[in-house]
Amino acid sequence: MSQKFVAALDQGTTSSRCMVFDHQGTMVSVAQREHRQYYPQPGWVEHDAGEIWAIVRQIVPLALADAGVEPTQIVALGITNQRETTVVWDRTTGRPLGRAIVWQDTRTIDLLADIAVAQDEAEITRRTGLPLNGYFSGPKLRWLLDRDPGLRERAERGEVLFGTMDSWITWNLTGGVNGGLHVTDVTNASRTMLMNLETLDWDPVLLAALGVPRSMLPEIRSTVGVVGATTAPVAGIPIGAIIGDQQSSLFGQTAFDAGEAKCTFGTGSFLLLNTGPKIIRSGHGLITTVAYRIGDEPARYALEGSVAVAGGLVKWVRDSLGLIRSAAEIETLAATVPDNGGCYVVPAFSGLFAPHWNPSAQGLMVGLTAFVTKAHIARAVLEASAWQTRDVMEAMNADAGRSAKSLAVDGGMTTDNLLMQLLADALDIPVVRPMMAETVALGAAYAAGLAVGYWPDREVLRANWQRAAEWRPQANPQRRTAEYASWTRAVALADVWGHRSDRPARPARPGPAAPQPDGPESVAPGGS
Repeated sequence: MSQKFVAALDQGTTSSRCMVFDHQGTMVSVAQREHRQYYPQPGWVEHDAGEIWAIVRQIVPLALADAGVEPTQIVALGITNQRETTVVWDRTTGRPLGRAIVWQDTRTIDLLADIAVAQDEAEITRRTGLPLNGYFSGPKLRWLLDRDPGLRERAERGEVLFGTMDSWITWNLTGGVNGGLHVTDVTNASRTMLMNLETLDWDPVLLAALGVPRSMLPEIRSTVGVVGATTAPVAGIPIGAIIGDQQSSLFGQTAFDAGEAKCTFGTGSFLLLNTGPKIIRSGHGLITTVAYRIGDEPARYALEGSVAVAGGLVKWVRDSLGLIRSAAEIETLAATVPDNGGCYVVPAFSGLFAPHWNPSAQGLMVGLTAFVTKAHIARAVLEASAWQTRDVMEAMNADAGRSAKSLAVDGGMTTDNLLMQLLADALDIPVVRPMMAETVALGAAYAAGLAVGYWPDREVLRANWQRAAEWRPQANPQRRTAEYASWTRAVALADVWGHRSDRPARPARPGPAAPQPDGPESVAPGGS
């Protein structure tokens, strides 16, 4: 009898990849391809959904070939994805109607006031668990519909479909224009600002407030459960799970129970705390989201702290500033100095996410003197990820009513040992990395395998988890307090600068192709 495997399709912010796993949760093969990033105007970030589907068509058969397995040996496929990125496409032709609007995009800021008039912001948060912010899919979809009245009319007639990347990929995998399934799961739907957290269905009040026709929305399914089977690029593989990338990371860390948490460091960084079947409302700027739902079981929820820019800041230093030649070089450069030289970097490229939720904030670098070198800037860049995580952890501890004892981490940036030590120093708790750091893809594979009985239960998955490394705090407590106070002042300045009324308009710049990855941040394409 031939050996069986599970595959995961991980569609991230900078690339897509297909990975094959065996019964021990060991990666057997991986195929990965980058896609282009488009920046047509300041604050705008776009992807070509057609290009992403073409890449998926390449990497799925390639991953199977590299593993030396036949399609019949793959018992299930799990799909995980960048979450809030918004795609609209023609039901008949299957073509995207323009580029996808990426989760980092800030073009919808001016729409938020109109939405708040249609529905009280507090009520939106009560129904969705989300603050009224352009980060989520609903405002992005509203922007598209407002921009083109003909698009709204077509959507109302059922000619146009909306989805996040999971819906777009699943529709194409299962036939596209020839009967493709238009579905999503509760984790991705919970990021649209259109789903009610309690009913787990599209909310008519929210649809009216955002002006979204229900006819264009996908059917909401459980996270774990067979949706259908693939017809392309490889036929006959059951799709056993659909799950947003950060929830997939939580699943891959086997944080199945209330009180268990993880933080993923990719393009952005995302801290999730499992709260079990209970919906916990944050009083400190966190998101309430769906963690996962298995079949007909009650949904599990989570508190989430979302940081827009983490590994993305390292790429910016490499590609836009040219201070380093590869992402991996930033650790070496930063380690040549003992501190940041008084320099702080606040990467508010898409405003500030949790716990501040300030879409108007803008990035800045402060504390510059003639003493500061590019090594100090490199260290400040790494520290920015650590301090942003501290901001989120402070909010999470306040909501939970107790302090975390340690933090499980994953994602491409965790290969940076200096960053992990800076993180432990900033948080004043141990930081632990598992043997399998690519938990986004692993979580999707686990969820799909559970759906078809490849793994009998969650306890078997827990047995696969193994610790690879741990970092303990080494910083002087007084210095930690002083450094965090300086960071907090820098964040306040980013807020002030973003609200300046005399900022000159900046010209649009063309969208270049995304540079080829050659460092730690490229290992984790997700982060949304």
